Parts: sequence; structure tokens; C-alpha cells
Amino acid sequence: MKIVGFLVFLSIILGIHFVTNFYIYTRGVQALESLPQYRNYFRVFILFMSFTYIIGRVLERFWISPVSDIFHWAGAFWFAFMLYLFILLMSIDLVRLGNVFFNFLPDVGSIAYNALKIKSFIGVGLVSIIVVLAGFINAWNPKITELNISINKSGGEFSQLRIVAATDIHLGTIIAKRKSTKLVKKINQLNPDIILFAGDILDEDVKPVIRQDLGSYLKELSAPLGIFASTGNHEYIGGFERSVAYLRDHGITMLEDSVILLNSSIYIAGRKDRDSQRFNGLGRVEVKDLLAHVDKSKPILLLDHQPYNLNAAMNEGVDFQLSGHTHHGQLWPFGYITDAIFELSHGYLLKGNTHFYVSTGYGTWGPPVRLGNRPEILVFNLVFTGQK
Repeated sequence: MKIVGFLVFLSIILGIHFVTNFYIYTRGVQALESLPQYRNYFRVFILFMSFTYIIGRVLERFWISPVSDIFHWAGAFWFAFMLYLFILLMSIDLVRLGNVFFNFLPDVGSIAYNALKIKSFIGVGLVSIIVVLAGFINAWNPKITELNISINKSGGEFSQLRIVAATDIHLGTIIAKRKSTKLVKKINQLNPDIILFAGDILDEDVKPVIRQDLGSYLKELSAPLGIFASTGNHEYIGGFERSVAYLRDHGITMLEDSVILLNSSIYIAGRKDRDSQRFNGLGRVEVKDLLAHVDKSKPILLLDHQPYNLNAAMNEGVDFQLSGHTHHGQLWPFGYITDAIFELSHGYLLKGNTHFYVSTGYGTWGPPVRLGNRPEILVFNLVFTGQK
């Protein structure tokens, strides 16, 4: 059943991918009707771009090299271009539909109409390039989000705790040496007491991470109380055992449905990702079972990658939960979809006595492009106000 479900999911994704490319191809060929000498170039270009990402990901399974990198990068960028080409072309088709009723465009087949088609073709291409370039620049310039959070419990030996955190780093072919170095340098500059990662540290297959030795950068992270992480869905997609072992070997304490008591004062709990069952047949425990034996008079911090069912954490006395996964859509207008799916798609929420934060994430999945939100590194200044 797990294999059947994956094949159905893959079929839907590939179906959408190729239908969108066919739509772009059809509209482009129509636009170049008066310039037939360029139509074959356009056909070859669309055919090539339609398969680049798939070829790149397949090559990475067997032959990680600059060639696989080129295909991966080209295909990743094409995803973003596909989206905005589709939106712009649909807008033009709506104008054409309006012309059926109000006849405000030049006559079909006229010189003026053909010239308008060429100008529209060029305009759509230029606007898409500008939009994707702006999104690429945005994706490589994370902001620092800092929040002060008061918890009405005793922190034991801690009166306050400075947490620096990130989610959805997606280390791999796209998020590689330069961005890894930037992340580690910035986290260390923020002087954390403790570092937390809430899943998707790796981007599926761990092989590109190993080839580029990206784990060596993780080893440069410094926090006196340690570095802790939960798994995300991508750690399971890429092979759970290898991914977790790699992260552990490079200085990160992985919390897989487990809880630690930090300096006899504060609990840090981490859940397996909810997709562990779908990808690996591994179930995960419920929040109530995970925290069944903790002393709930002490502060409880929870890492749970996907922000579903916030009530489960609230009902079990969790004081602070960090999640990611949503990327808040990553590309406009998908943020509206994540807003509809999740109670909290990004940002901060106080629900009962539980503080929730869902991060937009540090890295990107698929296209190295963000529009509509910015990547972020998080700083949480926790102050414990309860009596000892």
C-alpha cells in the first residue's frame, strides 16, 4: 500500500508538471506563428526544460557530478518559471476571453495582432525572468526573527534561555557550501545558549551532502547547552537511517519521539515526522504518550516539524512548540493554500498557555526562489517567571 500510495502521488505530480509544460508550449508556439524560424528552437527548449529536474534527480541516485548538478539547478529554476509563466499566460487568456465579448483587440491574423502576440511573448518572458530573479535574491538573504517569550514556570537553574533555531534548511545540491557557511556563521554570531532545528535539515538524498562534506559546517556550530533536532519528512524521503546517522555523526542530538531533561531544569522533546509512517512504515507516538512521564511543572519545549493539531501540544502542557514544513508556500500565491491547510502557516500564536511558532524556513525545496515571504533564522529569548 505504501508503494501504491507513492506511485499515485508521483503520477499526480508528474501529470501536473507535464500538463503545465504543454500549456506553456502551446501558447508559445501560437505566439511565434508569424516567426516560424524560431518555433523549433522554442520546441526544443521546452522539451529540454520539461525533463531537466527529473534527469538531475535520477542522475544523483547513480552518478553525482557537475552534470547532475547542472540538470538539478536548471530544473529547479524551471519550476519557478513554470509557475509564473502559467499565471501570466492565463492572464493573457482571460484578456482574450474578454475580447470575445467586447472586441477591443486587433483583428485575428492582422499584422497588428501578430505584432501584439510577439510583444506579449517577449513581455511574459521578461516579467518571468525579473520575478524569478527577485525571488532568487530574496531566498539568499534570510532575516533574523527575534521574539521574547515569557513562560510562567520555574526554569530551575535557568532564569532565561536564548534559543537560536532554524527549520527546513534542505542541505543538498541547492543549499550547499555557501549557504551552509552563512547559516553557521550567523547562528554562532547570535550567541545561542542552545540551538534547535525542527526538521528537514537535509534535502532528501544524503549523497550530495556527503560529497560536499556539508556536515563539516554543522560541526562548527557552537552552543554551550547543545544542538538538538527533530526529523522532518525529507529525512524520511531520503532514507531515514542514513540521514539521522549522518546528522548524529556531525554533532546534532536527534530527538526521535524522545525527551531529554536539560540540566534537571527544562525538557526538550522531539517528535518523529508525521510522514514517517507513509515513507518508512514507522509510526510515531502521540504527544500525550511522549510526555506521559515528564514533570509538567517544568518547562517543556517541543520540536514537531509539521504544525498539525496544535491542540495536542496545548492539552499536554507544552510551553513552546517550534515547527516548520510549510515554507508559507515559498512561492506566491501558494501561501494562501498553506493558510487554508494549517491553523498556523507561519509566525507566532499563543494558544492557551502554549506558545507556537511556525517558521517559513531557512532553505528552499525545489526552486531556489522565494516570493511572498522571506527565509529566516530564529531567536527566542525565553524568560521563566514561575517560582522555584
